[in-house]
Amino acid sequence: MSIIHTLPLFFTFLLLSQAQPPSGAPSPSPSSGAPSPSPRSSTVCIIGAGIGGSSVAHFLREYTPHSSDFPTKILVFERRTIVGGRMATVTIAGDTFEAGASILHPKNFHAVNYTKILDLKVKPPSSESNSIGIWNGERFVFKTVKIGSDIPLVNQLLKLPLIDYIVSNLVSLVNSVLLFFRYGFSLLKMQSFVESAVNRFLKFYEVPGSRPVFETVDEMLKWAGLYNLTTRTLQDELTDVGMSPLLINELVTVITRINYGQSVLMSGLAGAVSLAGSGGGLWAIEGGNWQMAAGLINQSDAELHLHEEIVSIANLGDYYELSSTKGKSYSCEVAVVATPLDELNIQFTPPVSVPKRKLQHTHTTFVRGCLNPVYFGLSRATKIPELVGTLEDPNIPFSSISVLKKHNEKESTFKIFSRQPMADTLLDKIFSARNETIRIDWAAYPHYKPPEIFAPFILDGQHLYYVNAFENAASTMETSAVAAENIARLIASRYFGKVIAYPSNKATASSQAVDAHLDL
Repeated sequence: MSIIHTLPLFFTFLLLSQAQPPSGAPSPSPSSGAPSPSPRSSTVCIIGAGIGGSSVAHFLREYTPHSSDFPTKILVFERRTIVGGRMATVTIAGDTFEAGASILHPKNFHAVNYTKILDLKVKPPSSESNSIGIWNGERFVFKTVKIGSDIPLVNQLLKLPLIDYIVSNLVSLVNSVLLFFRYGFSLLKMQSFVESAVNRFLKFYEVPGSRPVFETVDEMLKWAGLYNLTTRTLQDELTDVGMSPLLINELVTVITRINYGQSVLMSGLAGAVSLAGSGGGLWAIEGGNWQMAAGLINQSDAELHLHEEIVSIANLGDYYELSSTKGKSYSCEVAVVATPLDELNIQFTPPVSVPKRKLQHTHTTFVRGCLNPVYFGLSRATKIPELVGTLEDPNIPFSSISVLKKHNEKESTFKIFSRQPMADTLLDKIFSARNETIRIDWAAYPHYKPPEIFAPFILDGQHLYYVNAFENAASTMETSAVAAENIARLIASRYFGKVIAYPSNKATASSQAVDAHLDL
């Protein structure tokens, strides 16, 4: 659900979705982090087949030597039966909807480039103007104008191209005026705050020859000028730039609750990402964003092991031994953990040190039915906004309710975000009719609390890497890809002794993305 259709003052964008064990002993490799003096046959094991793990596989193929004389074998392990990690879909009444990581922005350079190289079909941004309401648990404290009528004939007339164009633009103008009268110039201050963070993040797309390889998240963020945003709350950052308490407590809170399920007390960088996620031009992959992960793994010629969970990783000196739930063992010179360790029980030998981190669970509930206007204090369901956002109040049982698709006058598909499971008794109060209900519990992202403490990218000082260390800065499909690219460069430089620099005839990530954006 894109808020931009009713917030045209915002021009922000999203920063940031079976084989037998190898026979024989693996080839020797140095036990220290020193670069290898010469090419060698090697195996890289990646744990996790989401956007992080698949991106590591992709960039490894791009950055590391691979030939018949010195082959690099990539194994990818996924404990579930499908790839995609936190990118997943559900099917309701024959329609496919994103259930996990849902939105991408045209300037997510890696994701846009993936769609081009994988020839994926892009689902363009919605052209509809969706109404927004801010609910305080008893009433709507703010609502935008909604296009529509209780008279079927009028609704048919509103769908005529010329009338739709005129009415949509008029409603957009009216809603902009309503927003400005309520929040004033604080809207522009919010835009400026987000754009400042975005411009710093763009440094991560500079060509590798002019960009360092980072061994820690801290130095990566400090180099881009983003580290200080992880040491303070979003509320403090926005107050310092002069934003009004009304905007922070209402609209900003609605956005952070929708995008991260958290309040304005979350850390500033993740909060800036959340605000950018309310921008315009948002898009997704037709059929599901998970196809990026599937395509990258396939293109990387990686060996995929589905429904096989890695339970232990042992450093045996020259290589790592991975053991799985299928009773198999795998030998790898390089191991990459590309899934959050917070709720997994992988045994490391010797033990590794990772700061304790609480994950924010988001309960996603899909309902095909009709909302009950009485619950919202309204006389008709048509008066309920297409997006209902909520204020920070423990008595409000959900973060947001949005319309995914209107099937007919009496039935739509809705998506509900909440911090706790939505019980049937509660749903029966919110909905006057429910024909289908699907529930998903996502360990979606870290619970952000400044100052953030980051796990290391290199878990053991040798060749055991952790992509998800970056998630304490911000958690999106694109930030996972950015972290994965850095991990691939670390492996290329520390294990293969390879310095990554683009020749003059090779396009950079940003230039490829611009070309891909033109296609979009």
